[in-house]
Amino acid sequence: MMSEETGLIAGPDGAMRCFWHGNLPDYLHYHDHEWGRPVDDDRRLFEKICLEGFQSGLSWLTILRKRENFRKAFAGFDIDRVAAFTDADVERLVGDAGIIRHRGKIVSTVNNARRARELIKEAGSLAAFFWRFEPGADERPAVVDLKHLRANPTTAVSVRLSKDLKKRGWSFVGPTTVYAFMQAMGLVNDHLEGCTCRAEVEAERNAFKRPK
Repeated sequence: MMSEETGLIAGPDGAMRCFWHGNLPDYLHYHDHEWGRPVDDDRRLFEKICLEGFQSGLSWLTILRKRENFRKAFAGFDIDRVAAFTDADVERLVGDAGIIRHRGKIVSTVNNARRARELIKEAGSLAAFFWRFEPGADERPAVVDLKHLRANPTTAVSVRLSKDLKKRGWSFVGPTTVYAFMQAMGLVNDHLEGCTCRAEVEAERNAFKRPK
């Protein structure tokens, strides 16, 4: 049961964790082993920002449980391969019951792959671009608690990143979507104070070599 004061729940091992995974085994594994850990792999970054777009209006758990289907449908989120998708591929995906069959989001993923290729040519990698938007110490709260998370589905930095991506022609990259991406890919550590993963994730972030 979640503590309304801290936003923490006890896991199967008795350790306290962020509440949002609800101790569902697959969601708990995602919380412990993926969420918030810094990523510099372009394919994973591209996959995540696309899947966050698919999540819009849905829960991340819905997307997580379809993630392998998405990977199969979108060629493992290989940027060059997705950028080469045709109208026939879009129609194929609209008919794929294993993913979210939202035509606009499917078309957006193909578009974003093409925009990603342009961005890689400019910045050297998606990682180099995205990590420019890591918030500075003065842009982060002193304490990451339940009140902070509930009050801040977006931040000034996620608004800037969203605007930059939209200016470059990306779609389904609103500030809330972008902030969820930043949380998941380790640009911020939003594991709650008292979560058993918070210190470990922060140590990974401290040891992480920022791409240039």
